[in-house]
Amino acid sequence: MLVASLHQAIAERLPMRLGFYESFLNPEGLRDGTIGVAPLTAVLSFLRQEGAHYDAIVQAAGEHAAEWTVASISPIRRNLVHAMPAWLRARLALRLAADLVRATCGKSRVRWQLRRGTGRVQLQESIFCTVRGPAVSPLCGFYVAAYRRMLVLFQVPLVPQAAHCRGVDRTESACTFSVAASTASVEALSEESVA
Repeated sequence: MLVASLHQAIAERLPMRLGFYESFLNPEGLRDGTIGVAPLTAVLSFLRQEGAHYDAIVQAAGEHAAEWTVASISPIRRNLVHAMPAWLRARLALRLAADLVRATCGKSRVRWQLRRGTGRVQLQESIFCTVRGPAVSPLCGFYVAAYRRMLVLFQVPLVPQAAHCRGVDRTESACTFSVAASTASVEALSEESVA
């Protein structure tokens, strides 16, 4: 899913450079699911050199991944989730987003917690943030965008924001971002919640 969502985002945002990136993300490999970590890491490295396009591409890819994940859920299950109270919908959306993280890279691990409308997501071994030297800005845009889109699709009034990125600060053991509700939404989400 990660490779396909990156390919789609590159096609949308940098169509003139798609041929270059397809030498790593080739269509046959996309169909067969045989694109490995090395070509993916190369693509991410080259994307970081594209300047502002990097953020736009990884965010678009995160949104695509979230949309495709939700679309893969049966309509009955989606309707059941939408019928649940906001606090439970928030937990289920965060759990599904955590599944998306694990599906993007087998080494990635995620932990999250949510209490009274405020939460924290911690990502370890993010393929986006595995860089040689420190980055200037957070590299976790894929995951923040995926979580944001997942929460919107399930009508959960939480907004994720990057807090700490391991790619920026090598002393961090993981990337962390917060998920917070607006003041008006806190009451609806304030039921019990920790994962």
